[in-house]
Amino acid sequence: MLIGFFIGVIVVASLAAAMFFLRFWRESNDMLFLAFAIAFTMEGLNRARFLFEGKPNEGSPSIYLVRLVAFLIILAAILWKNRRGRQ
Repeated sequence: MLIGFFIGVIVVASLAAAMFFLRFWRESNDMLFLAFAIAFTMEGLNRARFLFEGKPNEGSPSIYLVRLVAFLIILAAILWKNRRGRQ
């Protein structure tokens, strides 16, 4: 029960961070903020999946695959922003 509570806290914190980055993106139209919003949403939904599994396995490769995709989205946004800034 306590593990479910902590997972819920992580989910809510991730989705709240995503909402802040989404607001910053709407104000500045900076794609880096949008990338962070997408990444935090993916991480929050990935953690929420644990709430519906009988025995959550923190070492599952699917968890790391979702994290890898989220970090690659952020990396792509950083590279895009730096490349755009030079031109």
